[in-house]
Amino acid sequence: MAAEKHSEALVAGMDENKENKPDEGLGLEILQIIKESQQQHGLRHGDYQRYRGYCSRRLRRLRKTLGFKMGNRHKFTGKKVTVEMVSDSRYLLLVLMEAERAWSYAMQLKQEANTEPRKRFHLLSRLRKAAKRSEELERLCESPKVDAKTKLEAQAYTAYLAGMLWFELQEWKSAMEAFNKCKTIYEKLASAFTEEQAVLYYQRVEEISPNIRYCAYNIGDQNAMNDLMQMRLSAGGGGGMIAEKLEALITQTRAKQAATMSEVEWRGRTVPVKIDKVRIFLLGLADNEAAIAQAASEETKERLYETLLAECRDSIQAVREEIKADSKQRERAMDTDTGKVSNLQYLHSYLTYIKLWTVVRRNESMAQALHAKLKEPQPDESRRGPRPQDLIRLYDLILQSLAELSGLQGLEEDNSFQKEVALKTLVYKAYRCFFIAQSYVLVKKWSEALVLYERVLKYAGEVQAQAGTLNSSMKDLPDVQELISEVNAEKYSLQAAAILDTGDAAETPSPSQVRETKPLCERLDTFRLDPALVGKQPNLVQFPPDFQPIPCKPLFFDLALNHVAFPPLDDKVEQKGKGGLTGYIKGIFGFGS
Repeated sequence: MAAEKHSEALVAGMDENKENKPDEGLGLEILQIIKESQQQHGLRHGDYQRYRGYCSRRLRRLRKTLGFKMGNRHKFTGKKVTVEMVSDSRYLLLVLMEAERAWSYAMQLKQEANTEPRKRFHLLSRLRKAAKRSEELERLCESPKVDAKTKLEAQAYTAYLAGMLWFELQEWKSAMEAFNKCKTIYEKLASAFTEEQAVLYYQRVEEISPNIRYCAYNIGDQNAMNDLMQMRLSAGGGGGMIAEKLEALITQTRAKQAATMSEVEWRGRTVPVKIDKVRIFLLGLADNEAAIAQAASEETKERLYETLLAECRDSIQAVREEIKADSKQRERAMDTDTGKVSNLQYLHSYLTYIKLWTVVRRNESMAQALHAKLKEPQPDESRRGPRPQDLIRLYDLILQSLAELSGLQGLEEDNSFQKEVALKTLVYKAYRCFFIAQSYVLVKKWSEALVLYERVLKYAGEVQAQAGTLNSSMKDLPDVQELISEVNAEKYSLQAAAILDTGDAAETPSPSQVRETKPLCERLDTFRLDPALVGKQPNLVQFPPDFQPIPCKPLFFDLALNHVAFPPLDDKVEQKGKGGLTGYIKGIFGFGS
């Protein structure tokens, strides 16, 4: 709340400055205000409900500040901002916040409409209200009191919300016209200001460009599909409202092409494909791989890899369900005549191969990016940078995937396939061994690192010896010759570092510098330089002290007692007589004792 009031105070200060300059007219930075508010109050994380609450609170504060109350606590009285009332830019901000509140509610309902379709009607109602409020804002900005820049921004904002409404209603032509108008205005505004001020306008143009392409495709422009696919490669392409529609459009286009696809050929065997989900995936496989190859950044490449793997897992699951449902196919998993696996099982092996090889390529791409960062100097030593151990883990995952590849059902007796997998395994073993050696270099274990470098050269030599017969398999693998050159250079550096590394050699300390373990009170006659004596824990005395032997109290044992005969005392003991009945009675009542 404090941050909200602080930002509003800044806006109010800007407004007062503009009021002091009547020749410039009233102004409102519409795009800047809504972008800053959205980023600070929830939209950075897609929380439209939080942003809607912020808009409501800001509206209440604006109405209270301007004295623009809508009735009292007992009765609501609707009021509209008129052109005559616009003496302060905060009246324009009031209408803008009403439009933003309705728009944010519509986007919140759009998220909820995925599970509750009935909310789509409420979504359209909120979008219509947002468009209506933006039209009111544009009408108010037509006043001569408002400057030209604010008028243009209001027109662009109105065109943007109108385009969003037509887009949801699937009125593609009207939506395209509104988005084009918005784009034109923002481009003109960007060209009229400095580069720093134009950044926001260009960002808005980039946001609406996919919507324009999507509208063009639905109108009938087939070239727009290629533009959409190119936008998908960018990190922010296809975000927001267009994201779901773009993915659905790509799936729909592939589904139309999948109707003509009936079989697939892999490693000399043709397999029929009857599952629609698998057909769609196989048709888009080439496009996905091309998109990954054209990706401009590592983040985009990683996102495309994850999308491809998710689609591949869905296809594998569909094949598994088909195999499980077909009990006869499960009983006849092997053809007794030919010894070949069934078509469904071979298709499952093919899809598993695609998944595992995609995992290998993704991890290799991540390893290459980490290796490049590893070579760069780290400006901030306090922050943890990449380490060779991170790359070792990635190559472990690669070798694990290759081990699974060699055990695919139906390919156990395919000698060429097994040789290819073995060759790839050697290559990645060499790289893994190289980074293990790098980790030993960091801890100055020179002999271990040197042995591992020799092992890398051994693996690389085996790869080069086998690469002559499998040239086609080497095109997708990292360059082994480059690794050999790097290892040779590292070996020379290693040998030089081992020779020059005298800093860790054990120096023979002088007797006066030997650290004593005895406390000071026990070595007062011997001089030693002990820095611990002036530290926080000086070894002065031993505490608690050790136990020392002390004389104990003697114990006396009377050994002669058992051998002494005491004199008889019978004559001194009183003899009691027999009393009879009288004595018994006296004894009961205590008499005669």
